[in-house]
Amino acid sequence: MFDFIWNLLAFIILLGILVTGHEYGHFWVARRCGVKVQRFSIGFGKTLWRWFDKQGTEYIIALIPLGGYVKMLDERVDDVSNEDKNKAFNNKSIYQRIAIIAAGPLANFIIAIFAFYIMFLIGVPSVKPIIGAITPNSIVAQAGIKPKSEIISIANNTTTTWQDVNMALVAAMGEKKLQLTVKPPESQYSKNYQLNTQQWHLSPEKESAITSIGIIPFTPKIYTEIAFIAKDSPAQKGGLQVGDKLIKVADIKINNNWQIFSDKIKQYANKSVSLTVLRNNQEIKLLVMPASKKFNGKVIGYLGVSPKRDSYPKEYRIEQSYGVFGSLTHAVNKTWQLVTLSFDMIGKLVTGNISLNNLSGPIAIAQGAGNSASYGFVYFLGFLALISVNLGIVNLLPLPVLDGGHLFYYVIELFTGKAVPEKVQEFGFKFGALALLGLMSIAIYNDLLRL
Repeated sequence: MFDFIWNLLAFIILLGILVTGHEYGHFWVARRCGVKVQRFSIGFGKTLWRWFDKQGTEYIIALIPLGGYVKMLDERVDDVSNEDKNKAFNNKSIYQRIAIIAAGPLANFIIAIFAFYIMFLIGVPSVKPIIGAITPNSIVAQAGIKPKSEIISIANNTTTTWQDVNMALVAAMGEKKLQLTVKPPESQYSKNYQLNTQQWHLSPEKESAITSIGIIPFTPKIYTEIAFIAKDSPAQKGGLQVGDKLIKVADIKINNNWQIFSDKIKQYANKSVSLTVLRNNQEIKLLVMPASKKFNGKVIGYLGVSPKRDSYPKEYRIEQSYGVFGSLTHAVNKTWQLVTLSFDMIGKLVTGNISLNNLSGPIAIAQGAGNSASYGFVYFLGFLALISVNLGIVNLLPLPVLDGGHLFYYVIELFTGKAVPEKVQEFGFKFGALALLGLMSIAIYNDLLRL
């Protein structure tokens, strides 16, 4: 229940920031073009708060925080007095109308740059992408890459962190070949490998892009000693204590392997199971009942404990912090990388190079917002920037119900000198609404499958 509330709160904050920024882009440019703005609403449905400014604009915060809108004076939908005709949106030049509509998605890109800038200014603790192990017979194994190699670049995209690796791999989905540049262990020189990715299929609900090609990231050694127990967790209720060393699960030895313990516990969702632990040099037998949760479409058991583990070696750790001016350059580059990646993914979805199963909707966004917020402020900023870029890109799609659809009509008007007929626009809006509803339905369905 706490996770649900936390995710929902983080989602509302994230969406509130992005929607407000997007609509303020429309609002700010409309005002500077002399358009009368009648309403600026964040959310839909019942009004929770209302305020009017000196220019008569109504500001609203509504009950359902799933979007927003800016209502401008327009002769096509309003009765406009002669004195206000010059303030109507439809009477502005084609260039002004294009600027007003494009300002929303542009504001999302600016938000992403600002979020990345603050993130890089604060500093992001990260680790180098060092390969810990390689899955036998995998794509990477067939190429001959060795464990403990550092991934330098993928398809000529520099990979400083595991996040860079993941993004580069996602961008390469659908390709038949993939160049991987690594620095082998005990070597000062990098080496290029050509991966055969013709049979590479990624199922995001089951695994990450990194593990799907056979790479297991390096992680510090994990012990079978309990280092943390969550409050009111099944572990605490079952009598486990910090410092207990796990020996057996259901009388099966785990042989100092935390993964064996974890896998066994997953099999006992809402079922009692005996644990043998070593406490103060004495073996103690306890009876615990793991709670249940859904993971990758399956119900699994969990206790609410974390193991003792070594720290990352100092030479593996980095901090992405670039100062006042360097952070701006990195923020712009990071935003541009996400923009190009998003357009590339849309292209691959259209051509069928990647499956519609990769689409994510509001549930996945809420979970991502909650998870990133729980990791810390800088990680939440990174997630906010990612979603802001995606919101900007989605709004630029040439679907008439979106900003991109309006821009599409205005570009036609710009070249033909005539506005697109109202009947054509009306048909386009209906088609766009159905297409958007279809995409959202697929995204939400994918989200539900991943719960």
